[in-house]
Amino acid sequence: MFSKGDAIAIDMPMTVNAVIIYLAIVYAGFVVVAIADSFAPKEIATRLRVSKAKAIFTQDCIVRGGRQFPLYSRVIEASPCKAIVVPAIGKDVKVQLRKQDLLWIDFLSSVDSLPREKYSSAAYLPADSMIAILFSSGTTGDPKAIPWTQISPIRAAGEAWAQMNLQAGDIYCWPTNLGWVMGPILLFSCLLNGGTLALYHGSPLGRGFGKFVQDAGVAVLGTVPSLVKTWKSTKCMEGLDWTNIKSFASTGEASNIDDDLWLSSKAYYKPIIECCGGTELSSSYIQGNFLQPQAFGAFSSASMATGFVILDEDGFPYPDDQACIGEVGLFPLYMGATDKLLNADNEEVYFKGMPVYKGMNLRRHGDILKRTIGGYIVVQGRADDTMNLGGIKTSSVEIERVCDQADQSVLETAAVSAAPANGGPEQLAIFVVLKEGYKSKPDMLRLKFSRAIQTNLNPLFKVSIVKIVPEFPRTASNKLLRRVLRDRFKKDLVLQSKI
Repeated sequence: MFSKGDAIAIDMPMTVNAVIIYLAIVYAGFVVVAIADSFAPKEIATRLRVSKAKAIFTQDCIVRGGRQFPLYSRVIEASPCKAIVVPAIGKDVKVQLRKQDLLWIDFLSSVDSLPREKYSSAAYLPADSMIAILFSSGTTGDPKAIPWTQISPIRAAGEAWAQMNLQAGDIYCWPTNLGWVMGPILLFSCLLNGGTLALYHGSPLGRGFGKFVQDAGVAVLGTVPSLVKTWKSTKCMEGLDWTNIKSFASTGEASNIDDDLWLSSKAYYKPIIECCGGTELSSSYIQGNFLQPQAFGAFSSASMATGFVILDEDGFPYPDDQACIGEVGLFPLYMGATDKLLNADNEEVYFKGMPVYKGMNLRRHGDILKRTIGGYIVVQGRADDTMNLGGIKTSSVEIERVCDQADQSVLETAAVSAAPANGGPEQLAIFVVLKEGYKSKPDMLRLKFSRAIQTNLNPLFKVSIVKIVPEFPRTASNKLLRRVLRDRFKKDLVLQSKI
């Protein structure tokens, strides 16, 4: 059916079967193409086209909260390539398959006639051979197709051991999906270190997930900040026993200090290891660890065997002991990082235009970092999330941290800025999601936000407008899409200019 090196896709929730399929594709010498199960047919089609996948493993549907959501229908709308379909519940699928497609049970029985010793054999390949194709979020144009090699899992596993103290026998849980970078990182870092992978089939937003963490005896629990914020605001984890947890981990977006304090308190104030990296790195470039003092919402150092500098506006590195804010420049030698892209120029994307430091052409990553007086690192957001307010540069994250604490009705905020259509200085807009059951007026929040920002950040900053929304637009991996909110604000400014 397939030849060594063929790309085979998987579009499923992170179930036991999904993990087995993922590992089996790699084991047999094929290349796994993981696609997030939340994607629409157009996004699935793009990833199948770019990866040249020969087949795709999927489910008939996704079951969440007792409801069934279609998945197979999205897959066949996306591509005519062969699909092997796993039932979400029981032994039978609840859809009619196309002629070229195959039931999971029939796929497994196709080797029944073979003697056991010929069921399978591991493919032994060079270290730089490709095992997986991952994709960036793809918010503009085709997402970048990022190949992982045999080295990538070793990098992920080594970092989990060195930075997070993941040991053999530890039960490791992190709500994620194989189509996001955290999925394969979780998979390889857990199993290569001898850990036990804990998989919860359901939404991690409610108490059911928390009880699973308790009953499974999870030792290392990974999160994303928006998930923790929901747990805290809904009080759904009250009364659960999480004392078996020895450490937490957090990634995906900037953490909130108060939310981190709340999370740590659920397990007798165990440490939270912050992780920040990228799909193209197969791991983190800054991280916390157990050998240095840690601070909530901050990173204590570069991750294992990596290095970076923080650049000023002219591209010159700040001294390593100086408090500063600027774009990060990564050292180019990085075990596990990709050295090519399948549909873009790796050199142009990551190195072109970056300064040279001590003979090294620095690698672009796009994060804005703040080094505090105490030497801790705080991620201030992406370079394209930087705002210029009255000639003073600041980051969205910095403003959001202040606004999140300005009123008890606020669940989360998103700060964006844009210049009026007819020119002039950038104006600051704050989008707000309120806690359930709370009602607040935009003008009242605008005054409170302005007062908080002027007190804690800069007396010259002021909020021009506040917009209350039910939820924020996010990528499939839950990252906040400020670009979408910024575009919405720009349209409002254009309409105002015409009035």
